[in-house]
Amino acid sequence: MAKKLSKYTDTDCVVCAIPRGGVVLGVEIAKYIKSPMDIVVVRKVGHPSNPEYAVCAVSREEMICNEEEMSLIDKDWLERAVKREREEIERREKMYLGGKRHFDVSGKVAILVDDGVATGSTFLMAVQELRKKDPKKIVAAIPVMPADFENKLKEVVDEIVCLGVDKNYLGSVGAYYENFPQVSDEEVVGLISSKNPAF
Repeated sequence: MAKKLSKYTDTDCVVCAIPRGGVVLGVEIAKYIKSPMDIVVVRKVGHPSNPEYAVCAVSREEMICNEEEMSLIDKDWLERAVKREREEIERREKMYLGGKRHFDVSGKVAILVDDGVATGSTFLMAVQELRKKDPKKIVAAIPVMPADFENKLKEVVDEIVCLGVDKNYLGSVGAYYENFPQVSDEEVVGLISSKNPAF
């Protein structure tokens, strides 16, 4: 991924990673292209019977949902789930940033990184959040995604850098990795501080 983004080396850009998994890739990319790194904290709302399957994605203030799934889900349950995820966003922001401010991406190239995409709703929510900060350009940097998500992504970002667009998607991001451990909060904090000592 870093090599594919090498044209941005030493340019006016910021690598923006989606925690937790995206931070692992984001740090390596940022080091390779000599860029600062920031985070975009968004959360998925998993289906009540299958938490891995996203029915919505939320930021602090906004939400993207699968309307078809929404019609089948209890509204009170959804309200509670959204509230819980927004509280988690706030907790992560405080912990990961440690009181520091986000980098200013206004007028810069923002490279949005995650470790992969399944339904894509979380990534789209992150794009929406990033767009509010007025970057010159948003580059989506994703190792793997389903083919049917590519067209949706083309509508909202300026460039896509992806190692594998799969027409027969295997159902989960982890299926494409030899080693896909859970990343802890402590690891995220360590990675961020190792890349940006002043961040």
